[in-house]
Amino acid sequence: MRRVAMKRGVLAITAAGLALLSLGSALARPFTPAMSCAAAAGIVAANGAIVLSTSQTTYDRFVHDRRFCAYGESVEAAFVPTRETPSCLIGYTCRSQEYEPFFRR
Repeated sequence: MRRVAMKRGVLAITAAGLALLSLGSALARPFTPAMSCAAAAGIVAANGAIVLSTSQTTYDRFVHDRRFCAYGESVEAAFVPTRETPSCLIGYTCRSQEYEPFFRR
């Protein structure tokens, strides 16, 4: 009985490990410096909103238009490095709008 429980435990741990490995590969972000400008802009347009790596240590969420931002956010043009240019317009990023107080004291 104990041996069966041990086998089930090993199988459960193995299954969990495999699930995490597959999840890790699914979390890989496209790397804009390895893409053409058109490909980077196309991936944003095709997905509507996507997180892209812009260097080895930086990433951001890029959107095709304002529909992919939260209520109260505005869009700002997004330029990223790509294979052929250091500044390619690929879409937008969502930014919080700063509101001025109606009455100042």
